[in-house]
Amino acid sequence: MIAIDLGSNTLRVIEYDCNGHFGLSFDKMVKTADGLTATGMISQEAVDRIIAAIKEAKTMIDFNSHKVTAVTTEAMRRAFNSHEALQQIFESTGVAFEIITPEREAELALHGVKKRLELLGLIGEDEPFALIDIGGGSTEIIFNRDGKSFARSFEIGIVTLTQRFSDSANLREDIHTVMQPIESFAAEAREDFGPAALFIATAGTPTTLAAMKLGMDYQTYDSERINGTSLYKNEIDPLLNRLLSMNHKEQEKAVGVGRSDLIETGIHIFEHLYTILGFDECITIDDGLREGVAYDACQKHDKTSNRK
Repeated sequence: MIAIDLGSNTLRVIEYDCNGHFGLSFDKMVKTADGLTATGMISQEAVDRIIAAIKEAKTMIDFNSHKVTAVTTEAMRRAFNSHEALQQIFESTGVAFEIITPEREAELALHGVKKRLELLGLIGEDEPFALIDIGGGSTEIIFNRDGKSFARSFEIGIVTLTQRFSDSANLREDIHTVMQPIESFAAEAREDFGPAALFIATAGTPTTLAAMKLGMDYQTYDSERINGTSLYKNEIDPLLNRLLSMNHKEQEKAVGVGRSDLIETGIHIFEHLYTILGFDECITIDDGLREGVAYDACQKHDKTSNRK
């Protein structure tokens, strides 16, 4: 099984054998949402980057020997030319993407993260937690308690906000206003679900900060070490200041080529979420939507096989 998550910023691919073992993985920044705020379209340059990334992934992972399940999210949901862009990607790579709803995205991301938390022994079966997934075009907030979830997707993403606020100082000044819809939702969720016991974060911003904390850079990144790492609110500003103090080459080494401005935006979103959710500690998890897609595809395959 190969699962692919085409987000608003990154393409993520992974092998899974449906017996609990992940194989080769591939990540590439493709900036799907680049220019989307201004034009409402997926640009041809973004399409070309996605096609090139899939072809690169195919040199590392044998797509022909696996069933491929591929999903895509906020950028493709919002773009009025998404179907044309995805058709072009399919014709060039043979990979057919499904545009999933925000609700489905949250459900699959929760599945991937929850499985990892259980494997790490960090949550009991019914322990309530709040999960955030900061993406390129949207941020998902999920409250989970007693096997039930309360989730919402917000059009607040690191690519779209970076392009909306050309000056990061302006974003920092306006972050409270930008995040007001999330703050209202969190208050509503606490009233209906009660307080969460844990604050969990997935996606590139928190995992990049966790890597910096652990002394890793983009090339030495190790998801096994990231999973379960705690990030404290009082560590966020020092990590941001360390990133901003680096020269351009050092930033690229730390977080990857073309990501430093996006990570800065993500950090402002992430830091404000501590305040909104009322936590000083957050547990970072590398697993997310991609892994949830793999688990779900295997479950569907098992159900189909059992009916035959």
